[in-house]
Amino acid sequence: MPINLQMPALSPTMEEGTLAKWLVKEGDEVASGDLLAEIETDKATMEFEAVDEGVIAKIVVAEGTDNVKVGDVIAIIAEEGEDVDVASEGSASEPKKAKPEPAPEKTEEKAAPAPKKAAEPEPEEKPKAAAPADGDGDRIKASPLARRLAEQKGVDLAALKGSGPGGRIIKADIDAAEGGTAPTKSETAAPAPTSAATPAPAPAANDFDIPHTSEKLSGMRKTIARRLTEAKQTIPHIYLTVDIQLDKLLKLRSELNATLEPRGVKLSVNDLLIKALAVSLMQVPKCNVSIDGDQLKTFARADISVAVSIPGGLITPIITSADTKSLSTISTEMKDLAGRAKDGKLKMHEYQGGTASISNMGMFGIKNFDAVINPPQAMIMAIGAGQKRPHVIDDSLQIATVMSATGSFDHRAIDGADGAQLMQVFKDLVENPLGMLA
Repeated sequence: MPINLQMPALSPTMEEGTLAKWLVKEGDEVASGDLLAEIETDKATMEFEAVDEGVIAKIVVAEGTDNVKVGDVIAIIAEEGEDVDVASEGSASEPKKAKPEPAPEKTEEKAAPAPKKAAEPEPEEKPKAAAPADGDGDRIKASPLARRLAEQKGVDLAALKGSGPGGRIIKADIDAAEGGTAPTKSETAAPAPTSAATPAPAPAANDFDIPHTSEKLSGMRKTIARRLTEAKQTIPHIYLTVDIQLDKLLKLRSELNATLEPRGVKLSVNDLLIKALAVSLMQVPKCNVSIDGDQLKTFARADISVAVSIPGGLITPIITSADTKSLSTISTEMKDLAGRAKDGKLKMHEYQGGTASISNMGMFGIKNFDAVINPPQAMIMAIGAGQKRPHVIDDSLQIATVMSATGSFDHRAIDGADGAQLMQVFKDLVENPLGMLA
């Protein structure tokens, strides 16, 4: 029996993906654990492994194909001892032919023949076009996508030379043919009558004759757009901002780094803020929550999702149990996660989940901003730049290093007073950082 290799769901939110690259070709033998393809999901580009043994009989979806639905057949594997050509022809991706309806039974009664209209000649039966064949006498080798595009665009498959595996015609060949490098069906068929009432094609939307470039949205960018739109449309955000003095935290960081230098660990300000947010959530558990239908979940630990900018988008690797981990452990894990995030090498459990998020744009000089909640979480902390500012200390105006932090809260799950309490605890821990180490 041929094995249908289906587009996998490589993340819980994945509905479709891009088949970025095939790592095998037709005729290759594969075993369980072999890498088959690179697939661009809604989060990252991930490698897809084989779970069955056999021979790649047919590649159904060409590499570079966008919007491949989860569950769609992308290749056919012939099992050991099975004829590869037979397995290829038995592809589940090809539409099944409908069974012909049985002819009506003859009866003894003869109905009176309907009179023919003299003004209407009987239609002339059109000859059926023969199926195109390749040089070996078989049907033309073409991917289902290429056949569908050829039908839509009127491209004659018989006039094309395939550039895919085994000479198979793929999407790129259809695109080239449409550009004028191969004849189309319309060049040999009689032209269809045109109607004078047919309107001219409308100009492209938002063109305005302005010079520009266009590119398709990546799977990650489409997911970001969809999820953030849903977040702003469905979550009633409430924003609470506090100004926080950083001088004591900066001093503690400097002292700790001097101690940790022999171990090769260097704490960032963000490492300390991750710890402060995690401890704050445990002290104010009413903010360490999530809405789940008609239930409110309260979490027993603080897993902090940390926003990391990567090429083409944003991802939030997670520091699990950040409330109980040491600062050196948080720092080491964060460097590892951020590095692998930028290389697209994170595993699913390393970016799926989290009880709250933190987003720091201080390195860009941003003073303050309002972050969008990452559902199903109920809060995110937005961190601005630490700046030298006039600040009242012990009833006197002095210069201090101050940053603004803004908490975004899901008002369905978190009341304003509880959000304000979390912001106050966070401020106290940052201004008196030894408290987060106790």
